[in-house]
Amino acid sequence: MDFNKVIFMTDLDGMLLTDDKRVLDKDMAAIERFRKGGGIFTTATGRGYAMARRIVEDVLHLDVPSVLFNGAGVFDFKANRFLWQCEIGLQAREYIRRINDMFPNKLGFEVLHKQKVYVPFLNQTEQDHLDMESVIPDRRPLDDIPEGGWLKFVIAAEPSDLDKVQTAVEAGGFGEAQWVRSAPHYFECLPKGVDKSRGFAELIRILGAEDRFSVAAGDYMNDTAMIQRADLGAAVANAQECVKQAADLIVCDNNSGAVSEIIEYIEKL
Repeated sequence: MDFNKVIFMTDLDGMLLTDDKRVLDKDMAAIERFRKGGGIFTTATGRGYAMARRIVEDVLHLDVPSVLFNGAGVFDFKANRFLWQCEIGLQAREYIRRINDMFPNKLGFEVLHKQKVYVPFLNQTEQDHLDMESVIPDRRPLDDIPEGGWLKFVIAAEPSDLDKVQTAVEAGGFGEAQWVRSAPHYFECLPKGVDKSRGFAELIRILGAEDRFSVAAGDYMNDTAMIQRADLGAAVANAQECVKQAADLIVCDNNSGAVSEIIEYIEKL
């Protein structure tokens, strides 16, 4: 297939990025070959602006917008502006308060607010996350975080604690939002009806790429909707079983050149 007929969107963590958060040379070479052939290559990540910027700008040097916040925003790093966004409702603050009261001194909370990261409650899991991404958050009480501009919030904790949080949320009373487990240590609250497939659709509309063959790749359950929506959905060998079942193509793991394998597959279509 001619690359100029294709738009390819990939998840970052667990997919394009290796376990130590690098992009392999073989993947980078394949991406450059794909782009030079006219393909549109971009990313769809649960990361917000602050945590995605280093990868998108300094490593990938993307010249097209990216889907951030697990689908709640489409951001153009070249123009440094949002092209589309969907904010979570005012109930999010109360959700954080209620969940924190249910599990006192257990959870970390990260509010992703456009280009800022607010952390009203900190635990070791959240601190490790911030350190890994070299992000300095705005630490302030929950009630002091400005209203408006909340694109999502993340609960960070040990997987066994998050299992209990997820059970409590699913029991009811938190339905005016979209909830997704984005990694073993992270449980996310998004605007209702928003996921990566929504962000992918908005990006395609913005780029006028509706006629292109769409490819989406990922590894975790928050990637499932995007993979199902694409013309070709791909999962890595290290993906969750539910993601593999949703995919049309399963490639090698994220440490072995998964993106280059997908691009080679596209070439042969």
